[in-house]
Amino acid sequence: MARKLLALLAILAATLFPVTVSAPAQAAPFKVLAFYNGTWDAAHIAFVNEANPWLTRAGQENGFTYEATKDWNRLSTLTPAQAQVVVFLDDAPTGASARAGFQRYMEAGGGFFGFHVSAFTQNANEWSWYHNTFLGKGNFVSNTWGPTTAVLKVETRTHPSTVRLPEKFTSAVSEWYSWSRDLRTNPDIQILASVDPSSFPLGTDPNQQWRSGYYPIMWSNKNFKMVYANFGHNAMDYPNNRPTSSTFASPTQNNFLIDSLLWLGGGGTPQPQPDWKTVVNKGNGKCVDARAAGLDNGTVIQQYACNSTTAQNFRAVATSDGYSRLEYRNDPSKALDVSNVSTADGAGIHLWTYGGGTNQQWRVTTGADGYSTLTARHSGKCLSAPASAADGVQLIQATCDGSAAQAFRLS
Repeated sequence: MARKLLALLAILAATLFPVTVSAPAQAAPFKVLAFYNGTWDAAHIAFVNEANPWLTRAGQENGFTYEATKDWNRLSTLTPAQAQVVVFLDDAPTGASARAGFQRYMEAGGGFFGFHVSAFTQNANEWSWYHNTFLGKGNFVSNTWGPTTAVLKVETRTHPSTVRLPEKFTSAVSEWYSWSRDLRTNPDIQILASVDPSSFPLGTDPNQQWRSGYYPIMWSNKNFKMVYANFGHNAMDYPNNRPTSSTFASPTQNNFLIDSLLWLGGGGTPQPQPDWKTVVNKGNGKCVDARAAGLDNGTVIQQYACNSTTAQNFRAVATSDGYSRLEYRNDPSKALDVSNVSTADGAGIHLWTYGGGTNQQWRVTTGADGYSTLTARHSGKCLSAPASAADGVQLIQATCDGSAAQAFRLS
């Protein structure tokens, strides 16, 4: 009887006070600390203005925290324990104390990612350790103009920053620099990517154009945890102070940037991207489709007879809090977007460059029948097929009602 009573008490205790099993420990997030001035050349300022929010969002999605500062003096006493990665967005330190502190930081095992103008100098000997030893490139020699994309040849696909890169890819728009030292002759330098000859002539100004030659674009120094990339200059409508390109317009280049930061910060590698899917409506059997396989912002998302084209391929990439962006295969920088951030029933769906807006994020909820509802984060309304079953009719958002018009199979 006593044993039965003890057993009963044990059951009650387990029910009322269940044992908590700790989840497996995860790698601690790392910190990226970026330095910038944001005061010279509208193209560099435009880059900084988009880089800071983009990198903040990238950190949220990839397990690191991001802080940007104009206080270069923080380099004087910075240690790898305080920030695992330092980024130079549009300059390099000029003060003796900050320069000495940065060298100590790197020699102590800190990580570094440098963009574009952070390597610019016409007097490399003025800080020889940085320009000649660390970056290895010496002085600036020439640049292309105007800013353009380039086809880049990946020199090694085994470096942690390049494992997701193809043999060749098209960069985002930038102005490109050449240097006085041949990086190929420096045994400490590992060139990651260079201009592919198919890019020539590179630049639209005949007087500032590369027609042949070898031009490294991304590289690492084997003695340090560092990566330098010669992009970070947007095309500009200078009279109207308006950027006409984005440094983050190339999804492949973005993969390189994220993978570089993950390696530098010790954060491992990103999760594999999901497969591309067709999205088929339960009510009419039509596929979600980008009109005329368009690539431009504002391209209508419509219903259309399923035809196995890439204009009907999308994938859900997690953002935060259970939401995802729905990327478009023909241009993964574009995502399904509720027009004008509208919260109204009937607001149309189109493609737009993903910028982290809540009108570009969707909660995918899959039922027991295999069909999913897609709920817009900003409005709480569901992606919905229109009343008409005709090809070419734009999809909309509407109050969620559990109907077949709002059920989609991702297959």
